[in-house]
Formats: sequence, structure tokens, C-alpha cells
Amino acid sequence: MKLDPKIVVILAALFCSFSAIFVRFSTAPSVTMAAYRMGLASLILLPAILKGHTKELKNIDKKTLLLCLINGVFLGLHFATYFESLKHTSVASAVVLVDTQVIFVALIMWLVMKEKIPFKGIIGIVLTLGGSVIIALSDKSGGGSNVLYGDLLALAGSVLFAFYASIGYVARKNLSTTAYTFILYFVAFITLTLISFITGDGMTGYGYMNVFWALMLAIFPTMLGHSLYSWSLKFVSPVFMSTAVLLEPVFSTIMAVFLFKEIPVMLQISGIIIIIAGVATYSMAKDGTSE
Repeated sequence: MKLDPKIVVILAALFCSFSAIFVRFSTAPSVTMAAYRMGLASLILLPAILKGHTKELKNIDKKTLLLCLINGVFLGLHFATYFESLKHTSVASAVVLVDTQVIFVALIMWLVMKEKIPFKGIIGIVLTLGGSVIIALSDKSGGGSNVLYGDLLALAGSVLFAFYASIGYVARKNLSTTAYTFILYFVAFITLTLISFITGDGMTGYGYMNVFWALMLAIFPTMLGHSLYSWSLKFVSPVFMSTAVLLEPVFSTIMAVFLFKEIPVMLQISGIIIIIAGVATYSMAKDGTSE
């Protein structure tokens, strides 16, 4: 049975939306959980690497390797900040703020690569940043400074992912998807493991349930969610993909309502809607499909 690629993209968004839920169920430190996730994802990819990509990894050029190493560090820091944000703010705020990454990619490409941003793209950026301010104001009035700290961590995670995506645009050109992701996951694992020991958290003593939640993170949002996104890129337009990703905070928020009794207030909902509209507007403008 052939699947509609657009349905596959929506399934990918659903799988990725479980990330915040699994993190919320965990009790280990954020850096440790992120290290578990990247380590298990690396192990899952290892058989494929040993079977058909060892020669590719041996022949990798120094520039590509350096970019992959830097990018792996950014990916690890992205997960560390995002996971930590979920300990301080709501699932809805954390997920929608971390999904503003496309806006920060645009700003990086504009500053570094001098890439032009269309007028409607600028409107999308303004809407997204304005929605972020509204969420911050909502969380500050309703939850205090710790919640605002969580929002800032989610935004930091978005910025780190934007650097990761921008560097990846260059780094992955000379590598297969499997080899590229394996290097990133493994470097992210090493980075997070080192941080966990520096901070004194360590990697052991957190029980089997945290390993279980990390395995769920490695399987569903990492291997299934992102793999389905990668597969679907061959069949759907970038604007559809970028817009479909915005279903992640919707799915996560709905699950958080039932699982954690986190019911967003009207001001927070307004900010979320404005951010989704802003990212969608930017994506359509960038893809050249908006009128």
C-alpha cells in the first residue's frame, strides 16, 4: 500500500511531538537525558554504518569532518537547553518557541551569507518575534521568573538549532544522510557526556525508567520522526514541510493538556497562534508560493 507523502509528513510531526512528553516523564538531569538520547540513536545507526558506510567515513575530507564536529556540538547544546526548558516552562511554550528555528536560520543567512529576505518573509519574522514576546509576557504574569527562564532556554535551543541547520547546509553536501547523522549524533553524545561530568550530574544512577524514556526519544522523534521528514522531502514542497512542522506544538500541547493538565491561557494561545502564523508566512514567502 502506497502512503500519501503528506500523510507521512503529518505522522513525522506527530512522532516528533512526543519528544517534549517523554522528556517531561524523565527524572534525570537534562544534559544526561540528552546524552542518553544521542548515545542510543548512535547505537541504532551503528549497524547501518558498519554495513555500508565505513569507507565513506574513512575518506571524509578534513573540512567536512571539522564542520560535522562543530555541528555535533551545536546539536548537543540544542538538546540540552531544550530539555532543560521543559523543566521550567509549559510544553506548549517550550515546543512552539524552539520551533521558531527557521526564523533564526533566516537571520543567520541574512547576516552571514547576505541572503535577501523577501518582504513577506520580514512580516513573518516580525510576527514570530512578536508572538514570542506575548508568550513571555503570558508566562511571566502567570508563572514567575522560572517560567520566563524556561522560555529563554527554549529560544536559546532554537538559536542553537539554527546554527546547526545553517552549518549542516554546507557540511552534509559531501556525505550520505546516514553517515552525516551518525557523526552528529555521536559527537553530540560525547559533548553532552563531557558536560554531564563537568557539572557533576554524571551518566549513571538514574534508573532504568530514564533509559526507557531516552530509548523512546531515540526511536520516535529521532529515528522515526526525522527519518520520515527526510524521506518526504523528495515528494513534498519545502513550504508544506515547514508548515507541517508547526503541527508539532499543536500535538504536544494537546497531549500536555491530558497528561499534565497544562491548559494554556488565552494570552499564551494568542502568542502560539501568532508564532505559527509568522513561521508559516515566512515559509511561504521563502518558497515563493505566496501571492
